[in-house]
Amino acid sequence: MEYRIEKDSMGEMQVPADKYWGAQTQRSFQNFKIGIEKMPCEIIEAFAILKKSAATANCRLGKLDEKKKDLIVQVCDEILAGKLEGNFPLAVWQTGSGTQSNMNTNEVIANRGNAIAGEKLLHPNDTVNMSQSSNDTFPTALHIAATLGIQNRLLPVLDTFAATLKRLEKENQGIVKSGRTHLQDATPIAFSQEISGWRGMIEQSKKMLEAALPFLKQLALGGTAVGTGLNTPKGFGVEAAKAVAEFTGIDFVSEENKFHALTSKDAVAFAHGALKALAANMLKIANDVRFLASGPRCGLGEIRIPENEPGSSIMPGKVNPTQCESMTMVAVQVMGNDTTVGVAASQGNFELNVFMPVIAYNFLQSVKLLAEGITSFHDNCVKGITANREKMAYNLHNSLMLVTALNPYIGYDNAAKTAKKAFKENISLKEACVQLGFLTPEKFDEVFHPEEMI
Repeated sequence: MEYRIEKDSMGEMQVPADKYWGAQTQRSFQNFKIGIEKMPCEIIEAFAILKKSAATANCRLGKLDEKKKDLIVQVCDEILAGKLEGNFPLAVWQTGSGTQSNMNTNEVIANRGNAIAGEKLLHPNDTVNMSQSSNDTFPTALHIAATLGIQNRLLPVLDTFAATLKRLEKENQGIVKSGRTHLQDATPIAFSQEISGWRGMIEQSKKMLEAALPFLKQLALGGTAVGTGLNTPKGFGVEAAKAVAEFTGIDFVSEENKFHALTSKDAVAFAHGALKALAANMLKIANDVRFLASGPRCGLGEIRIPENEPGSSIMPGKVNPTQCESMTMVAVQVMGNDTTVGVAASQGNFELNVFMPVIAYNFLQSVKLLAEGITSFHDNCVKGITANREKMAYNLHNSLMLVTALNPYIGYDNAAKTAKKAFKENISLKEACVQLGFLTPEKFDEVFHPEEMI
């Protein structure tokens, strides 16, 4: 491998000749050989958005000339287009402020920009990092990436999922089945009502995520090192947030209290709580689907789901609810991520939180896993759900909890006696009720209508 010599305030470093990063990136790359987790690409893209926004703000405020601003914007657009992939090699497990990833971005933009210009116009610190500090850029990148992930990637997936559930509700109108509580037989429910519960979970989760977005849209940029805004021109934070909003089409704003913005990560903790709530709902829905589809002969078997792949290496013909299992694993991973995000968010010591890279990694993993996991679950399972009407009817009419319909006519205690007798002797509720002398056969038929119990 060929190398070139790059310099920083600590001296010279050998850097791969085919990469645009500089000495500070190289130092981090060599000093933090921990794990396989790299800084998420969403953070790099967010850095590109904020760097071109900062350059635009500096130019508008008279601190940066047009030529240098345009050069920075051009390189940032290359990063966003994926043209500089491979130039961001740093581990998540680095300095807790994300300084090295900020400098990685600064160095790549400066070196690539100078290569385009054919002269040394950009300096990583003095030009690309103008009016900024890692302490306000990383939380800004985190908020941008989190907002884009939720708004552009996850919410559309929830809309699609909810629409499919709405279709399934309509298609299954009129089908009555046994309800279940405590995993035991309960009073009847319409299958469409059961599906509507799933839909309500998705719609509620969407509202919770939307409620978190206004807090994520508040940006720390302009606070610099400790929140005082040292070395920034007046109005920089507002102008930079305005540029971010222009470039993303999302209504980002400058957070008013920069001291809060740098040290507190309450916005991401709150938003991830909504991600955890969604994960909990998805785990419930996936479990319902796989239990309702259990069988094909020895389980509930009340619904049929698509058969996607063989389920066993030893049992011929076996097909498993693999999409449900995948979805539930995604859900528990997100729940685990929530613990990490919550603990990390509590570590805002004095003027800065220094757990930001791990917050970013876990938050963005949760968004990605949920978006892709729900899409897979939807496309390969949920949209193909069909009702096994015969099995639903059979289970409904064999449920002892239909006896609840008799409460108004024979009372709770006598209804309980009827159910217990029917279960013990393996006879119908009608037979038990008549044998106990509570109702005549004619009166039983008159008042007992399971389909009307919903």
